[in-house]
Amino acid sequence: MAAVFAAGFGAGAINSVVGSGTLITFPVLLATGLSPVTATVSNALGLIPGSVSGAVGYRKELNGQRRRVLTLGVGAVLGGLAGATLLLSLPADAFETIVPVLVGLALVLVAFQPRLNRMVQRRRARTGTAPRQDGGPLLFTGLTLASVYGGYFAAAQGIIYLSLMGMLLDDSLQRLNAVKNVLSALVNTVAALFFLFAADFDWTAVALIAAGSALGGYAGARVGRRFSPVVLRTLVVTVGSVALVQLLLR
Repeated sequence: MAAVFAAGFGAGAINSVVGSGTLITFPVLLATGLSPVTATVSNALGLIPGSVSGAVGYRKELNGQRRRVLTLGVGAVLGGLAGATLLLSLPADAFETIVPVLVGLALVLVAFQPRLNRMVQRRRARTGTAPRQDGGPLLFTGLTLASVYGGYFAAAQGIIYLSLMGMLLDDSLQRLNAVKNVLSALVNTVAALFFLFAADFDWTAVALIAAGSALGGYAGARVGRRFSPVVLRTLVVTVGSVALVQLLLR
């Protein structure tokens, strides 16, 4: 019980700053003897308070982003529901091949985001086009597909969100991180609500992760908001690289 609570705290903190908290809680839940599906659905429900507290911790960075959050939130809800449905209908190892590829590509995009942003800005200057505040259809489609994966498993989901928004939105990494926390909360919530009617939970694990992640999410946000863009980007790439290695070794 202590290990599950501690894993929930760590996952909540990491999710609010970077993402990939599931890679802490999921192995711990498996080690307690839960099946992969029960561990996944219990983890999804337990991490909701952490996602919410992380979003609350970043509430200052959310100012002025209501339209963006509402637009992208629709894709997050639809994708999360689709991913939850796939979890209960596809073989457990269905995404094992594609997930490391997605995470690896997301890490490259995050690492080279400043250079890519400069390229995009030069292109906009040549064509005279202004950046769209919601990222347009390309970002909506990309985040919806990422949310399908998030509803299915959620490991490194936040890193994929950050890479897509960093490419297609002209805004600071901290403000994008705040949006990422809201989208993650939406995906976890809609997936967990679906699981309530279609899957079996371990309620002790849910309670322990929920308590730990709520505390960790807020603590992580308090610390993460102080990071410079360079430090935050370095942390994202470092944590994501560890996540990628863990996914490849599973």
